[in-house]
Amino acid sequence: MGAAGTQAIPASETHVDVVIVGAGISGIGSAYHLQDQCPEKSYAILEMKDTFGGTWETHKYPGVRSDSDLYTFGYRFKPWVGAPIASAEEILKYMNEVIEENGIAQHINYGHRIVNCAFSRESNLWTVTAVRQSDNQTVVFTCNFLWMCQGYYDHENPYVPEWPGMDQYKGQFVHAQLWDPNIDYTGKKVLVIGSGATAATVIPAFAEKAEHVTMLQRSPTYFFCSENKNELADRLREIGIDEPTIHRVVRAQIMYDQDMMTRRCQEEPDAVFEELKMLVRMYAGEDFQFEPHFTPKYRVWQQRLAFCPEGDIFRAAVEGKLTPVTDTLETFTEKGVRTSSGEEIEADIIVAATGFNLSVMGNIPFEVDGEAVDWSKTVNYRGMMFTGVPNLLWVMGYFRASWTLRVDMLGDFVCNLLNHMDAKGVQRVEVALRKEDADMELLPWIESDNFNPSYLMRGLDQMPRRGSKPEWRHNQDYWRERDEIPNINLDSEEFIYDGKQASAANAA
Repeated sequence: MGAAGTQAIPASETHVDVVIVGAGISGIGSAYHLQDQCPEKSYAILEMKDTFGGTWETHKYPGVRSDSDLYTFGYRFKPWVGAPIASAEEILKYMNEVIEENGIAQHINYGHRIVNCAFSRESNLWTVTAVRQSDNQTVVFTCNFLWMCQGYYDHENPYVPEWPGMDQYKGQFVHAQLWDPNIDYTGKKVLVIGSGATAATVIPAFAEKAEHVTMLQRSPTYFFCSENKNELADRLREIGIDEPTIHRVVRAQIMYDQDMMTRRCQEEPDAVFEELKMLVRMYAGEDFQFEPHFTPKYRVWQQRLAFCPEGDIFRAAVEGKLTPVTDTLETFTEKGVRTSSGEEIEADIIVAATGFNLSVMGNIPFEVDGEAVDWSKTVNYRGMMFTGVPNLLWVMGYFRASWTLRVDMLGDFVCNLLNHMDAKGVQRVEVALRKEDADMELLPWIESDNFNPSYLMRGLDQMPRRGSKPEWRHNQDYWRERDEIPNINLDSEEFIYDGKQASAANAA
C-alpha cells in the first residue's frame, strides 16, 4: 500500500498512505505506532481543534483530571513519572512530549473539520474532504487507509436534559463541558446536577472556594477512594530502578489488580461494595452514613467507578461544604431548582454534569462506492472494523480499564494489517460475515447489563450491531483481548482482500 502502488493523484489533493482522524490521546498514540512499525508509510493527522489533546483540551472545568491511573492511561512506549491521577495540564504536557520527541507535529493539520469521507473500491482510496477553518477553504486528502481516532462524543454539544422552567432561572447556568475558566465561583452557592466522574472531579474543586456546594443526583455513584500515589512505583524509584522498568512493572501490577476487581464485581458485587465503603470510611470516618446518597441502584462496574483521590468528595461532605440530594429535578425556579419531593435548592451557579451526546464516527457523513454508510446497519468486528466498510479502523477504548491500553493494542493490529497487505500485494481489506455466521443473531452494540452509561443507552440505536460470536462484538475485556487481538489470523475467513476471501485465495 505504499505510494508506488496507487493511482496518480491530482495536484490539488494531498495523498498519504494513512489519514489519522483526531489529535487526541488515540490519534497521537496511533501516529507513534505507525511511525515506529511502518516507517515507510506516509500519513497525516486531521484535527478539528487548533491544538492537540482531544478531551483534555475540551474540558476546562475546575479540577479536571484523569479518572484512570496514568501508569496504564499513559502510553506503553513512554513511562509516566508522577502521581497516578493527573490533571489535564499534566496529561497535555505528557502528550506534548510524545509529539516533540517523535516528530509528530509536522504531520498534524489543525483546524480541519472533516465534512465527508468517501471510499471507492475501484481506486481503493478514501477521499477525505475537510474545511480548513483558518480560511474556510475546502481541502481534500486521499489515502489508502483511514484510522478513526476521533473519540466517541460530541465535543461541542454536551447533553443537557430539557428541564422545565430553565428560562426562569436568574443565575448562571453552564454545562461542565462548556465551562469558562473565567467564571468566578468564590463565595457562591453552586449546584452540580449529576454524580458521575465529572461531578466527582468538579465538586471537591468547587468546595475549596464556594460558599457551599449541592450535588443533585438521580442515582448515586460508586467511588474508589485511595491516596494519589503508587507505593510500588515509589519503592522501585527509591531503590534505583530505571523508569522504563518501573513503568512496565507497575502497569502489569495495576492491570492484574484491575482484572481481579472486574471479576469480583461480577462474582461478588456486595463484598466489593463493602470494601469500597471501608475505603471511604478511612477518609470520612467510621460513622459515615451511605444511605441514601451513596448507595447506587446498579451493580458495581455497570457504569464507571469514579476514582476519588484522598476521599476528597467525602471529606467535603463531612466538613459541611457539600450537601448531596438524591432526587429528580421537577423544575428550575428564579433562584435555583425545585425537586420532585418539593425541596427548593438555591444557587448562584448551576453546573450540569449530565454527560455527553454520543457521536458515532464524529458525525461525519461516510460513503462507500457512492452509497451512504449507516453504521447501525453494519456489524462490528471486535469493536474496531465494520462489515461493508473497507480500509478503515475505529479506535474505541475501554471503559473498565484505561482507554489507552486499546490505543496501543490496536496500533499493533493496524500496523500488522498494513504490513500484511503489503506482503500480499493487495490494496483493500474489509471484514464480512462468514458462512458459519449466516444465522447469527444480531444484537445491540453492547449488553445493557454489561455496561450501561446514559450517553451510550441514549445513542445505542446509532451504533453498529453486535453478533453473538466473539469475533463480532466489543467485549470491553482488556485481559481477554490482550491475548486474542495480537493472535488474530489475518488470513482467516472473515477478512476479504481485494474482493477475495483470504482463506479461499490461500487455498487457490
